[in-house]
Amino acid sequence: MISKMVSIIDKYRRMSIQAKASIWFVVCSLLQKGISFITVPLFTRLMTTEQYGTYSVYLSWLQILTIVTSLYLYYGVFNNAMVKYENDRDRYISSMQGLTVFLDICVFCIFILFRRQWSEILGLSPVIIALMFVEMLVTPSLSFWSGKQRFEYQYKKLVSVTLIKSVANPVLGLLAVKCFTDKSLARIASIVVVEVLVCLPIMIKQFHKGRCFFDRTYWKFALGMAIPLLPHYLSGTVLSQGDRVMIDKFVGKSEVAFYSVAYSIGMLVQIFTNAINNSFIPWVYQKIKAKDYKGIQKTVNMLLILIAVISVGIMMCSPELILIFGSEKYKSAVYVIPPVAASVFFIFLYNILAIPQFYFERTKFLMLSSITAAITNIALNYVFIPIYGYVAAGYTTLACYVLYSVGHFFVSKRVTSHYIPGEKLYDSKFICVIGILMIVVGVFSNLLFEFWYIRYGMLIICLFVVMVKRDKLIMMLRTMRSSKK
Repeated sequence: MISKMVSIIDKYRRMSIQAKASIWFVVCSLLQKGISFITVPLFTRLMTTEQYGTYSVYLSWLQILTIVTSLYLYYGVFNNAMVKYENDRDRYISSMQGLTVFLDICVFCIFILFRRQWSEILGLSPVIIALMFVEMLVTPSLSFWSGKQRFEYQYKKLVSVTLIKSVANPVLGLLAVKCFTDKSLARIASIVVVEVLVCLPIMIKQFHKGRCFFDRTYWKFALGMAIPLLPHYLSGTVLSQGDRVMIDKFVGKSEVAFYSVAYSIGMLVQIFTNAINNSFIPWVYQKIKAKDYKGIQKTVNMLLILIAVISVGIMMCSPELILIFGSEKYKSAVYVIPPVAASVFFIFLYNILAIPQFYFERTKFLMLSSITAAITNIALNYVFIPIYGYVAAGYTTLACYVLYSVGHFFVSKRVTSHYIPGEKLYDSKFICVIGILMIVVGVFSNLLFEFWYIRYGMLIICLFVVMVKRDKLIMMLRTMRSSKK
């Protein structure tokens, strides 16, 4: 055992800085999501369903409005700028902070003028909305700083800050919720306090290093790239967060809480899909660049089986998971988990199918498809939530991601046939079969909740499949990971 540990440490020491950084960036992601998720059972038990629903509505509106106040300038635009302005990165980051501060203040001024209308539209008190603007003011600075750390492979500082923030957020939140009567406000305020304490010093330091609030060249470059992507980002966020907003409007905040907890459980699969994508996408890029298409189909099929098995496993454990994370009062939300878990499979699928579009720079469909999916989601929710309640949102989410995947399937097929004639990156028949199976299981697995022996039998089958294929899976993941070094 000791010799094995020494061997692992030795291998780690001999890794390149890029490989080490890659590992620790995954660790950061898992820390944030893991700590956040394991504290959900504590908050659902300390807060009423209406209080937890208010908190969930806050998070949804925060993600939607953050797009307007930040334009997601710390995403794709940022990476381009780190290359384009390699010798003036600090000044660029400082000016981007200036731009996000300016946008946040402008939108806040509109809120001040029409605060009653804002409060009615968002379904939140003016105090909570004001706290939201404070959070949106400071958080971009951390995103810019984190982006630079990732770009320069400075993983040690990033891990430290991530760990501090990931622990402080739930700890302060639990203390606040225990001590105050208005628990939704206490939880939201605790988040904002942590964000200010972590992000504000970083913001001040970056302004000091860059010594720039406004730079016409940098603002023009960033706005020129970010604004055309705004509909795509906004549509994607509406697709993932719009359900809660519409449930709040049509049904109520308690139902938002039920849906949010179930949605979080269904989305557990994303922990695995995100980790896989970090290795798989660069691996496929290298394969296409080298014109080595052999093995891509088999690898895709194997990954789809793995994600399908994990998704089905979560579906089969839905009644137990909802009791663990939500308690008895959330029991009715169990019916949301299967369609959401199936949705994650299709999110993973469309990300895989979109690879040729990104590689060959045929991305026009991305915006069209995301806008179409978001509008479809809003329309379906508008029709079905008033009739069937919050559970309907789980199935409309699945329908939209299936539609999204089907669109990417045909577009990628066309792109591949144009740029790589005679080659097939994907096994169309297999994708159709496994996709249909996931829809069927996602829609009808709720009929099995009363029959624990059937559910556990299917769970054992899922575990058996993973055990049988484990050697191939491990070898495949190692191959993809080694391609990044």
